[in-house]
Amino acid sequence: MWLTLWRTFGIVFFIVSSLPGCMPGHYERQLLNDLLKNYNTLERPIANESSAIVVKLGLTLQQIIDVDEKNQILTTNVWLNFEWTDHNLIWNESEYGGVADLRIPPKYLWTPDVLMYNSADEAFSSTYPTNVVVTSSGVCTHIPPGIFMSTCRIDITWYPFDDQKCEMKFGSWTYDLAKIDLQLQSQDGGDISGYIANGEWDLIAVPGKRNTLSYSCCPEVYVDVTFKIHIRRRTLYYFSNLIMPCVLISSMALLGFTLPPDSGEKLTLEITILLSLTVFMTVVAEKLPQVSDAIPLLATYFNCIMFMVASSVVLTVVVLNYHHRTPTTHTMPNWVSGALGQPTRDNDARHMPRWIKCVLLQWLPWLLRMNRPGKKITRKTIMMNNKMRELELKERSSRSLLANVLDIDDDIRQIHASGTTTPAGGGGGGGGGGARGTPSYNGGYHRLLGRSYEEGAPLLAPHSSFCFQNTRELQNILRELRFITNQMRTNEDDTEIRHDWKFAAMVVDRFCLITFTLYTVISSVVVLLSAPHIVTN
Repeated sequence: MWLTLWRTFGIVFFIVSSLPGCMPGHYERQLLNDLLKNYNTLERPIANESSAIVVKLGLTLQQIIDVDEKNQILTTNVWLNFEWTDHNLIWNESEYGGVADLRIPPKYLWTPDVLMYNSADEAFSSTYPTNVVVTSSGVCTHIPPGIFMSTCRIDITWYPFDDQKCEMKFGSWTYDLAKIDLQLQSQDGGDISGYIANGEWDLIAVPGKRNTLSYSCCPEVYVDVTFKIHIRRRTLYYFSNLIMPCVLISSMALLGFTLPPDSGEKLTLEITILLSLTVFMTVVAEKLPQVSDAIPLLATYFNCIMFMVASSVVLTVVVLNYHHRTPTTHTMPNWVSGALGQPTRDNDARHMPRWIKCVLLQWLPWLLRMNRPGKKITRKTIMMNNKMRELELKERSSRSLLANVLDIDDDIRQIHASGTTTPAGGGGGGGGGGARGTPSYNGGYHRLLGRSYEEGAPLLAPHSSFCFQNTRELQNILRELRFITNQMRTNEDDTEIRHDWKFAAMVVDRFCLITFTLYTVISSVVVLLSAPHIVTN
């Protein structure tokens, strides 16, 4: 039985060994020895040395690893694809057992010294030395992968809505066009079929172009193949984390103009918003490209919003100043009222300046469609009030002149009646105390009690010493009545002036609310829509 098994095993082994390709061949080893026996890696493998060897270059983009805006460096994962024909590596497949191709390390073969001109790598060439695939017709295919760091001119003018076009320029370092003719492997440019999408950048295209040019160092013509990587920044992150918070903070500043000044939190709200926006911009500044070639679009937008918030703080202070003004704390200097064509009386200096009253109490409320309780502001009422004010000023000036004339006439009349040459106001210049015991007290008393009014003439004029005591008591009563009347009239004027200032503050608030709302909307639309593209997920 054992003899039968051994015979069967021997027959099977003989049959299997007789099959083609099952014998352990030495053709590949022999082929390598024959090809590399007299091969010189320094020799340019071409049949005619006067002609150039054609090298086709292709690029396969696998991934965009990083875009460094500050250092202006693009880091990519790229496979290069070289293809050329080596005249010294041609064989007949039938002579070597049907061997059609070989894998040979590049250090044993001639390879084109093609480098990336704009490399930013420390080693300059960052490709991995993979084997060269050689076919029986002498066609050599070399696909070295590598992590390439290339210089790239980063334009941040439209950041974060920017497009970047980074070049990768490849060419022979020592061979000119007469020695190596570098050509594009595909007219479509780089291969992006296996591209891995980047979270920050969208890949638009990778076109390629063949260029010939001469350098200042050498008179020969050199050829290069340049691949331009066109990428576009994704904006969803910047919309959700930078732009929207800035818009919300600026809208809070607009709401500050709707807060009543009496609440006491108006200025606090505006300052808090300004501080929060400052802290937010400090965080955003760390994300902005730290270059000074151009101002990013996002930085321009943030500067507009910061200007608006800072201006809102200043105008809030103005509103609070107007709201809390009173005639006892804010008076108009005489030189100002005189320059504005207004009377220079102390009572008029307590009122609001004419230009503020014209702008903030008449025309601006009319434009903003604001009305005071019980007073409807229209164009007709504004013109009528201006005419009435002019008539009132003319009447007041004429009545003041008439009062002075009557005052002088009463003094002269009193001097003749008393038989003395001393003016009524001369001896009693300190208040008329020295003239009260004589009949000449009348003119000085009028100036003391009644000349602050526009009537100018005294209410009582005693004509004899018999009724002097009764007249003095009546004059005291009239003085008290006049004082009370003046005080009531002053209080009414003060209340009206305070209400005018409060309404002026409301007008400024409303004007700032509308103005800054339009400014925020227009600046946002103009700045953001000026970008070449807005939304890219």
